[in-house]
This record gives sequence, structure tokens and C-alpha cells, in this order.
Amino acid sequence: MIAATNADEAELAKFSSLAHRWWDLTGEFASLHEINPLRLEWIDGIRPLAGLRVLDVGCGGGILADAMARKGADVLGIDLAEESLKVAQLHALEAQTPRVSYRHVATEALAAEQPGQYDAVTCMEMLEHVPDPASIVRACAALVKPGGWVFFSTINRNPKSFLYAIVGAEYLLKLVARGTHDYARLLRPSELGRFCRDAGLQLQQSRGLEYNPLTRRYCLSADTSVNYMIATRRPPE
Repeated sequence: MIAATNADEAELAKFSSLAHRWWDLTGEFASLHEINPLRLEWIDGIRPLAGLRVLDVGCGGGILADAMARKGADVLGIDLAEESLKVAQLHALEAQTPRVSYRHVATEALAAEQPGQYDAVTCMEMLEHVPDPASIVRACAALVKPGGWVFFSTINRNPKSFLYAIVGAEYLLKLVARGTHDYARLLRPSELGRFCRDAGLQLQQSRGLEYNPLTRRYCLSADTSVNYMIATRRPPE
């Protein structure tokens, strides 16, 4: 077993217990499947993925990693929830997804092993689940090549996000499983921006992800008050 200091065992157990549901389009991870085309096209529009070496940090069952590989990237997905990785690997075999592989390794450990080896790094819906998100941001910055891109997504911390992302999404609309998010671990854009600057990453763009309960659809917007994504870049040498 990997020694993982920057991991919450309860969080790992929670996602491992749901691992068999990763590719169920109507299950607990349905919202990730719904937002995946939006985040994929946003990333690909900023830095076209074809031919890139990409790392997906906190890949879970491989929803984004698989999609990026199908865009032509060579993708490594990493996670500490072993059951989720098994599901990701099985899906890649069944779907015959080219150029994607998975590994059970901590982000910080991989950064020490493979510094500056990736053209792009994605870390989506993951920072709010770890004890020390700044450490993950630093590791992502270390893993990307000079001039490379690092993409993050997470949830803002404010009364609106508590109402929408926790009360609404988990308890009223049941878009995600109850207990998925801990309000105290949500990150304001200013906090994530500071982590990025401290790690040597330059903020390039931000986008919000909004959900319309009437149409039951997600869309990209300029509103970062709840779900948001940021694109950062490591300066060229």
C-alpha cells in the first residue's frame, strides 16, 4: 500500500465503495458524465490535446482521461482509490480506448519521479477532497513542462455554493451522493489562485459551470460563484 499523507482515508473509502457506478450514466456520477463534454472542449480549445502527453490527477473511473485519449492525447490517469482505477482500466479494455493508462500513485510522489514530463496536467473535481490542496497544486506545477498547461476545477466556498452544490445537488436534486462534499474544504478562486501563484503557475482563464434545474442541463458561463474551472500555465524557460 502506498504511503499517502495527503489523502483522506474516509474519502478514499467513499469513492471506492461507489467505484462500480463510475460508468453508470444514471448513477451517482451522472453529473460528471454530463459536464465532461463541456470541460473536455474547454481544455481542448485552450490547448489542443492531439499529440500531447497528458496527466489526469485524481482520475477516478477515467471519465475525463478516457475522453482526452480519444481526442488524441497520450494520457496517464492517477488516483489513490484502487477500486476506481480497476474500473477505469476495465473500461479502457472494454471500450478499446487507445493511448490511456492508469497508475496507483500519489501526485507528490509522481512529481518527484517525473518532474517536467507532461505537456498538460488536469486536476478536476479533486482538490476539495484532499487535506492539503496546495500540495497537489505544487505537484501539478512540478509535473508539467515549462510552457505547459495545468487545468483545475473545484467548487467555490460561499453561502450560494453551500445552497447549490450541497443542499441542492446532494439533498434536493440528488445529482450527486449525499456527503460528497465537505463545505469547509471548498476553495474560493482567490485561494486557488494564491496556491497557483505560489507554485509558479500563471492564471490564463477561468470559467464557471452552471446547472439549470428546469432544463436539467449544464453550461459554461462567466459565473464562478459555485462550480468553476481555471486554466494556468507554467512560464516557458
